[in-house]
This record gives sequence, C-alpha cells and structure tokens, in this order.
Amino acid sequence: MSKDIQVALNLRPIDQIGFVVKDLAKAMAAYDPLFGPFTTMDPGEMVFNYRGEPNASEIRLAFGRSGDVEIELIEWISGGTPHKEFLDAGHEGMQHVRFIVDDIDESIAQAKALDYHAIWYKCFSPGLAAAYLERIGDPLVIEFFQRP
Repeated sequence: MSKDIQVALNLRPIDQIGFVVKDLAKAMAAYDPLFGPFTTMDPGEMVFNYRGEPNASEIRLAFGRSGDVEIELIEWISGGTPHKEFLDAGHEGMQHVRFIVDDIDESIAQAKALDYHAIWYKCFSPGLAAAYLERIGDPLVIEFFQRP
C-alpha cells in the first residue's frame, strides 16, 4: 500500500496482519516461536455480506503479536469467504492488512474513490464492524475494523 493511499484515507498504522492457513493447529505450532503465544477463537457460523449477497460461513482464528501488530491466523471451514478464494487460488500465507477506522461506512466510501471495493462486510453491533476491501490488479486485501 502506498503512503499516498494511506494519507488519502487518513489511515492509522497497520494494526494487524492476517495469514490464511490450511491447518490452524499446524500453523500455530510453526509460528509460535515468532508470534506466540496464540489465543484461539472459534466464532461458529456467521452471515457476512460477501460480494453483495448474504452468505453463511465459518472460520477459525488464532491471534498472536509482533510488538504493536496483531498476527491473525485464519483457517477456512465453510462457506464463501475471501479466505476460501485465497486458498482456491493456490495461496497460503499473508492475505490482508488491517486498519482501525472511526467510521467504517465513511472509510469504505472514501476507499471506493481510490478503486477499493468492499467484498466482505459485517456489522456485529453498533460501532463494531469489519470489512475487507480489494481493488483490481492488487493482490493485497485491506481490512477496515471499527470498534467502540
């Protein structure tokens, strides 16, 4: 991501790097010396707006750290998600970077002017929402995360 985009969107420094992995337990064991200890989360099935349609999906998560940056490991379980797309394309590894935003809908609108489009979105509760954005020709997905 160029500094021009970061400035244009008024983004804070990256606070998370997300890695899509095929096997969460194996990845946690491999990355524990770098980013551990990990905590896990199995949120169960959730419905996200995925490429314009409601879609039930399930992922498992593990969280570690590198200084101020959270390291997220994501194992796809079911449903349509950007994580499944990533795996289906033959990839495993770094998939997205996350930025904390104050107003996710405003940030998505500003990003659209720079050719980023929301492909995965969920409002969990008032003030708590997440969105993945992509742009054509750029393999890196960015995540906006709004929290109270």
